[in-house]
Amino acid sequence: MERNNSFVSLKLIRLTGLFYVLVIICAGFSQGYVRGTLVVPGDAIVNAENILQNKTLFRLGLTTDLIAFLLDVVISVLLFQIFKPFHKGLALISSSFRLIAHPAIGSINLLNHYMAMKVLDFNVLTGSFSIGQLQEMSGLLMEAHHYGYLIAGGFFGIHCVLLGVLIYKSNVFPKFFGGLLLGSGIGYLIETFGNFNFPGYETYTALIVGFTAAIGEVGITIYMLTKGATTSYKRLKKITE
Repeated sequence: MERNNSFVSLKLIRLTGLFYVLVIICAGFSQGYVRGTLVVPGDAIVNAENILQNKTLFRLGLTTDLIAFLLDVVISVLLFQIFKPFHKGLALISSSFRLIAHPAIGSINLLNHYMAMKVLDFNVLTGSFSIGQLQEMSGLLMEAHHYGYLIAGGFFGIHCVLLGVLIYKSNVFPKFFGGLLLGSGIGYLIETFGNFNFPGYETYTALIVGFTAAIGEVGITIYMLTKGATTSYKRLKKITE
């Protein structure tokens, strides 16, 4: 175990928790409410009608997603700072997977979300394609966004697994949360690889992710905001100051 005197302050840990709460709210709104309400898998006509009738909400979903991904950049760096004193290499790899997941893949994937609306609202295309073709194109773009989301989830799942290991190897947070984050990571990986390789079980994999992520990610976020860190971490930090 690598240790030095660069222990972060409790204020920085709580700030990480605050950013994490904002990410959960923004991403939950985008994926759970906006796309969960407007997008009906397999029904391009209904999807197109929902998008056109709720353009402002659809754009807001993209905006809140982008805000969450921007905050994830900061969270990745802060998590690296928190766990660097205990295992610098593992902390760097874990944060790198988080950076690739949403700030990189997730942000680029938002183009599919945006273009699903643009193809329905772009007058130039109406002279080349029928309304039905434009609706099918929009539906295909939303499907591409869904699978892009799953690919990002695979990277995020590995991040959660490594974060769980870091929690277990350090004394920053109770080791109990290490197990919860490990479960969250496995949940994301099950959804990603399960949906690609075993189609038809999307409802079940979504439930697995929703349950494991709610317990693991929400749990550690609440702990960061309320407790900050374990008593042993606070004591060790004082000794090294």
